[in-house]
Amino acid sequence: MVYPLGIPYTTLPHPVYNSTLANAPAHEPSPLPAPHQPKMPSDNADIASLGKDALEQALLQQADLIKGMKAQKPAPSKEDLAPFVERLQALKAALAKLAEDTGSKFDRAVLESLLIKRFFYAPSFQIYGGVAGLYDYGPPGAALQNNILQLWRQHFVLEEDMLEIECTNLTPEAVFKTSGHVDRFTDWMVRDVKTGDIFRADHLVKQILKERLEANDRLKRGVVPDKKSKKPAEPLTPETVKEYENILEQLDNYSGPDLWKLINDLNMKAPETGNDLSEPVQFNLMFGTQIGPTGNNRGFLRPETAQGHFVNFKKLLEFNTDQMPFASASIGKSFRNEISPRAGLLRVREFTMAEIEHYVDPTKKDHPRFSEIEHIVLPLYSAHNQMNGGGVIQMSVGDAVRSGVINNETLGYFVARIYLFLTRIGIKPDKLRFRQHMSNEMAHYACDCWDAEILNSFGWIECVGCADRSAYDLTAHSNRTGESLVVRERLPEPVTVTRWTLTVNKPKFGPAFKKNAKFVQGYFDTLMVSATHWNEQKLQELDVQIKANGGSATITGTDGNPYVITTDLVTIQQVTETTHVREFTPNVIEPSFGIGRILYSLIEHVWWTRENDEQRHVLSFPPVIAPTKALVLPISKNEEFVPFLKDIVSSLRRHGVSSKVDDSARAIGARYSRNDELGTPFAITVDFQTIKDKTVTLRERDTLKQIRESIPTVTQVIRDLVEETTTWEQVLQQYPAFEGQEI
Repeated sequence: MVYPLGIPYTTLPHPVYNSTLANAPAHEPSPLPAPHQPKMPSDNADIASLGKDALEQALLQQADLIKGMKAQKPAPSKEDLAPFVERLQALKAALAKLAEDTGSKFDRAVLESLLIKRFFYAPSFQIYGGVAGLYDYGPPGAALQNNILQLWRQHFVLEEDMLEIECTNLTPEAVFKTSGHVDRFTDWMVRDVKTGDIFRADHLVKQILKERLEANDRLKRGVVPDKKSKKPAEPLTPETVKEYENILEQLDNYSGPDLWKLINDLNMKAPETGNDLSEPVQFNLMFGTQIGPTGNNRGFLRPETAQGHFVNFKKLLEFNTDQMPFASASIGKSFRNEISPRAGLLRVREFTMAEIEHYVDPTKKDHPRFSEIEHIVLPLYSAHNQMNGGGVIQMSVGDAVRSGVINNETLGYFVARIYLFLTRIGIKPDKLRFRQHMSNEMAHYACDCWDAEILNSFGWIECVGCADRSAYDLTAHSNRTGESLVVRERLPEPVTVTRWTLTVNKPKFGPAFKKNAKFVQGYFDTLMVSATHWNEQKLQELDVQIKANGGSATITGTDGNPYVITTDLVTIQQVTETTHVREFTPNVIEPSFGIGRILYSLIEHVWWTRENDEQRHVLSFPPVIAPTKALVLPISKNEEFVPFLKDIVSSLRRHGVSSKVDDSARAIGARYSRNDELGTPFAITVDFQTIKDKTVTLRERDTLKQIRESIPTVTQVIRDLVEETTTWEQVLQQYPAFEGQEI
């Protein structure tokens, strides 16, 4: 992670101790008013503006300053030293918080052990040794994912009146040939030249650079290098640290040759063996298969759900009574044959995606509900700031669109809605940013693209993409199939238009090219921008070429071979016509959600341990998405409690609230703790007072506060909390706290 450069230490508003003065003769004048009375700033507000490197430098020099002052004779008093010590402590705290924010102190192994113990997820086919990149979700994990998806449907599909569809996982090769996946859906991979071990090139570069930076940090803190290390870590210069951080920040933009140059320039080797690495080669990430028994119909498991939307556009538009704009949405599995999946749920070979395709008039990209969200302030990491080290800026959506940082209102609207969704499910706002694609990483057809990146212990991870894909997909499928994937809009007044067209003389065209006619026709198809409109600039260029060569031109067919076309085979001309209908190919705004990545990042964000007891883990899921909403438990195994337990569970079911009864013999505190680890937000306890007055206690997971009310009241309160119509703070204001033991 790259942090904004802090203020150089020499410019900080306090004196820097000069070690040569400490040993100077007493009669020599000191530039300080007194060795033990240097002036300090009235507060430490400037520390907040410092980046990681500046903080480390300031911390070292502040420690030296205090050490030198203590060596003075006479030594300064505690009162005189106090502001300097206070500043030292503030610098340490700031650096510690920075380390915490970047996940460097996060014990991922402890969390993963908890998640596996409670069966949130586990490697698939584990009793057979497992397969990298495949995971099964257990009961709490499956419930958590389903609740996230249910909220996603509510937040997007219902709120925006979207058309939800479900498309097949199997896709014919022709579809992905048209979309570009067959030729371009690749990653760069390298091999250990001796063992043959395979690595994804950009991930390997990231791993090696992060390890070098971490080793450098340990050296700065005086931590002894690991004895198992084959090569002791060497201190990095500030320039090298900055270079590594810049590479990590822009690594997504590196091509295969760029990665190969990095590997050689920075002397990178295979991690485990230290062997040389091979030159990067491309690897297609799609799972290929055969459809049917003949083997003649090649297909793929889809790597994304989007193409199913585009090929059904005509039906969707008709279903929507030809009204624009509109959006389709889908939730489903996607498959990618990852080169070396080594990051848990963040890099898998089968995963759940939720995607939206919002179709909009390319000349009208405003949004009717933009005014509802334009005030929302977002953490934006623009392409300009990435190139210039400007860091993340806080800017309202309205200002971002008006200033051109975000391309248009519709794109800005969905970026804001994504932010609201992620924070609603529990993603911490200070660990969320929207990073704009730079020009060299953006698809050639895209107008603008922003990724919602979430900070977890693996770093900043792309979890949602939001792109303006222009009209690329619909145009490509229309050209390939001849199907008109356009919108026809009746004009208030007829208009006269002049446009270029190409007409094929079919009686002569077929005999001239015979079996190769389809390759020449394929070339003509590439000159079309829709099923009925041509790329006029390319037609004019072809017309000029034909006239300049005396009535002929050589073109390249889709098979790569040259063909000669003449004026007796094709006619290129301008035509003038009056039309009552405007025809256009919609542009597509596409928010695409990787649900597994969001789920794992969320778990990291909500995990914590009780104060003074690191063995008591808590997952603070918001009630709306918690796997189980309420724990129902008796104080002991007394048969008189059974009717009350049944009554509570029945009432919760009627309210649509999931619950679980724990009537095991374990102590009540242990049962509470177990369900804290499962993220259950509420616990209803039946005790002997329940038998007397039919009241129960309601315990809240995070605060441990309780209320005691009747069963109908408690179940209604839980329903309101789950439906987000009230908060726990409001509940405590409405009902008296139960002053029992907080467990």
